[in-house]
Amino acid sequence: MKFLIVTGLSGSGKSGAVNALEDIGYYCIDNIPPQLIPKFADICLQSNGQMDKVAIVTDIRGGDMFYQLDGGLEYLRHSGPDVKILFLDASDDVLIKRYKETRRRHPLDEQCHGSLLSAITKERAVLSSIREAADYYIDTTDMSMAQLRDTVTDLFMDNPDDRMAVKVMSFGFKYGMCREADLVLDVRCLPNPYYIPELKKHTGLESCVRDYVMSFEQSRELEKKLFDLVDFLLPLYRQEGKTSLVIAFGCTGGKHRSVTFAENMHTYLEEKGVRTRVTHRDIEVGKL
Repeated sequence: MKFLIVTGLSGSGKSGAVNALEDIGYYCIDNIPPQLIPKFADICLQSNGQMDKVAIVTDIRGGDMFYQLDGGLEYLRHSGPDVKILFLDASDDVLIKRYKETRRRHPLDEQCHGSLLSAITKERAVLSSIREAADYYIDTTDMSMAQLRDTVTDLFMDNPDDRMAVKVMSFGFKYGMCREADLVLDVRCLPNPYYIPELKKHTGLESCVRDYVMSFEQSRELEKKLFDLVDFLLPLYRQEGKTSLVIAFGCTGGKHRSVTFAENMHTYLEEKGVRTRVTHRDIEVGKL
């Protein structure tokens, strides 16, 4: 039996993740007290296979009961289920924005005297140990609900012939690092189309920019070496049981060079039969 513990920061998208899990066949329960987890697991184990994939959400809403999670996990690991932990996170700024948009109160609001930032900081401290123990980590800072659903589906859908999903993305270093990346590949060493007046307002999704970026020998040589690197790494990641890999290409603004290389890598992997998708984090930032 697959038994998934879903936890993380309040406002990080746990409800959206559970909805996606339910869509791919998981039996899901939200906000279960940790001390009930072992009893619920026993019920699942006695269901004669009717509940072979289970996801439960447990988090700081459980109050003091949440601190008993370690005991529940220890029991589970000795009772038979294949237990994994999915941890969802997001930046403080995004969590604050989400709370303001929904006008909901943080579970630690009273303890922190109405200070939302203090509540988030305290929650991070409480969850630090379980974050370190998590088997899967999703940073939803820059994700839409649809992107979160796709990420969860890629991670947990049953597909024995293709267990690894690769997400290729572009980003701009000037807007911050890509926190969810497993591999960050910096292409700022290449000539920048931003300084070509007729290319400045275009992006790497357009042939005029792609042709310019790839017109240089160093660009073509770098692309070849990066393709070789990924060809070498993918089998090693699969061998270690990794089910999701995020490859992020970064340039200064996230619109030209990184987009070009992300698109080329996505095409390359698709042609090799790798389950992959591509996103561009900063391509619309500052666009009029």
